[in-house]
Amino acid sequence: MRGSAGGASGLADGHTLSGAQKAAVIVRLLLAEGEKLPLAQLPDELQTELTTQIAEMRLIDRSTLNAVAAEFIETLDQVGLTMNDGLRGALALMGEQLGDKAASQLRSLVAATDSATPWPRVQAADDDQLLALLRAERPQIGAVMLSKLPTARAASLLAELPGEQARELALAVAHTDGIAPETVHRIGCALARQVEARPPRAFPLTPPRRVGQILDATPAHTRNAVLEGIEAEDESFARAVRRELFTWADIPRRIDPLDVPRVIRMADQDRLATVLSATLATPDTEEGAASAFLLENAPQRLADTLRDEAGTRRPPDETALEAAMSAVIASIRTMAEAGEITLLTPP
Repeated sequence: MRGSAGGASGLADGHTLSGAQKAAVIVRLLLAEGEKLPLAQLPDELQTELTTQIAEMRLIDRSTLNAVAAEFIETLDQVGLTMNDGLRGALALMGEQLGDKAASQLRSLVAATDSATPWPRVQAADDDQLLALLRAERPQIGAVMLSKLPTARAASLLAELPGEQARELALAVAHTDGIAPETVHRIGCALARQVEARPPRAFPLTPPRRVGQILDATPAHTRNAVLEGIEAEDESFARAVRRELFTWADIPRRIDPLDVPRVIRMADQDRLATVLSATLATPDTEEGAASAFLLENAPQRLADTLRDEAGTRRPPDETALEAAMSAVIASIRTMAEAGEITLLTPP
């Protein structure tokens, strides 16, 4: 190399550079090309060493750059299988193949040893876990956590807390500017360890979602009575359940208009016509508005066919109507769980 690296001269070509210097050259080259590299995933000491090495190096001549790049490409070509993702990568790879006890022990070990990037692990926790942390931690800790979450999610979590605690957290956020990055990092590591030390769930769905799906299939008068009882005992849980509920009246709020044709085609046509025969006759009700929403966003020919079919039917009794609604809603739930449509989150 005819320029200098670290203030030294006489490095004639890429073969005389150290491994750290070659890494610095490749990273600098990729950054110059506009690539976004996940450098934050490296241990802190490697990030520091790499940055220092880039700062120390000066001019790199063309032949040296070509030699280092060629060596890098040749190394990549020779890689058949990478096994260096560490314990976290191995745990993600093994995943469901491990027993609950072994997986829990490994998660605890990961939490104790991997502290390079704690906040993505905190952000990956579900809302129940984060709410539990917010309720248990001091406002100053909770304020840091909220500040590291996406704004919409932080606002959603704050809305689930009692008014006084929400105000304390909001005030604490105002005093986070003076917190050192090292302190924020340590807080993130501590929270990540708590998240990952949580034992595996016996049920895949959260309690609000389980209750919501059960109530979806119950008659309206039973559902309303249960919700009123829950609200009297636990207002926060009742709000969470209401967000998970998906009844016929919720269709305009929960289904993207672009998904309506797929929803209609996948539903049981006999059950769908049964619902439409009853609800289209009452356009001023929420159920009638939901049926109108489906037909307005369906292809014209399909909508006309459904209207004609509904018009030839005798309106069903309440029991038959509830059963038909539950069947269509269950079909929509199944599509959402399979990733075929995405249910919108109600406000």
